Amino acid sequence: MKLKELIEPLAITMWDFSWLERRWSGAGYEDWDLALDELVERGYNAVRIDAYPLLVSIDAKAEWTVKPCWNQQDWGSPARNRVQVQPNLNTFIRKCAERGILVGLSTWFQRVEETNVAQIVSPQCHSRIWKDLLDSIASDNLLDSVLYLDFCNEWPLDCWAPFFLPAPTEKADWNSPSSIRWMVSSINELRLSYPNIAYTYSNIGHLNLAKEDHKTVSETFDLLEPHIWMAQANRHEFYTRIDYHYERFESKGYENVVLNAQRFYEADSDYWDNHLKAHIDEVCIESEALNLPLITTECWGIVDYKDWPMLDWEWVKRSCEVGVRHAAGKGRWAAIATSNFCGPQFRGMWRDKDWHQEMTQIIRSAKLPG
Repeated sequence: MKLKELIEPLAITMWDFSWLERRWSGAGYEDWDLALDELVERGYNAVRIDAYPLLVSIDAKAEWTVKPCWNQQDWGSPARNRVQVQPNLNTFIRKCAERGILVGLSTWFQRVEETNVAQIVSPQCHSRIWKDLLDSIASDNLLDSVLYLDFCNEWPLDCWAPFFLPAPTEKADWNSPSSIRWMVSSINELRLSYPNIAYTYSNIGHLNLAKEDHKTVSETFDLLEPHIWMAQANRHEFYTRIDYHYERFESKGYENVVLNAQRFYEADSDYWDNHLKAHIDEVCIESEALNLPLITTECWGIVDYKDWPMLDWEWVKRSCEVGVRHAAGKGRWAAIATSNFCGPQFRGMWRDKDWHQEMTQIIRSAKLPG
């Protein structure tokens, strides 16, 4: 499926590495048929997943011991776990295809005990592992279900891309000269083998591209995938105010979310909503300047949340609805998510089927980029 063939924006969700790692009893993805049927029932028709390209490139059918990237979040596994990528990946894509669900491929480069990501020493290495992954999918004639390919989640954050080293005088930013060169080189290399796939590198927020890079990015990328949150708008003001700092392995962060997040938002929701809308508007301006469509799979209110004592989902759904409605009205998106939490492990969010159906109807009734 090519982006240009879409007849309406897609309602997309992020199932990251959870689709494969959260398969123990009660984790949400132990029954893919059930999870996907419930996804369709809620109105979604696209999903973004971790395809584990490095592991597939080394040994597609090996078993790997995954090390947790956190124990405070409900994405993925909170403890050591075992996974086998193939044939599970192709089985999952086939089940998506049977339901008319398109698949966005990405990777968080999950750490495993048996190898490390340091072997990705160049854009060519980065491209090669993705070629091996696409070869693996193509071997089962499943490429038609691939919506797009995101080379690395939230490039080039060191938690996801520790192998990327910018020039000594540069920051490790998406828009740095070293980053632009890496992204362009890797995309162009992979496009030689798979010219019909849509390519991107996802990012947080807006790009702040230098004018001299506009032409290069516009001609190389097929889409932009910004991740947009109220909590990060205006230089992370909301998270600064509630004293949350993405704590991965200790509970202090969530203790502060319990104490502060809902009350800060509800005390001045218009203020926070307007910051989110302004953030969305900035991204749209960049999209128009580059003449590239947008896909957003991580959004709109708070970044990190879960089912937990004294955490309520209603204010989260309300803030996410603001983002969905504002983005849908801009006409720049090829696919829009409803939140970070549209998966069966987030039971408090997942069970509100009516809310999901209302939001996905808004998304799928919006205009596509001209």
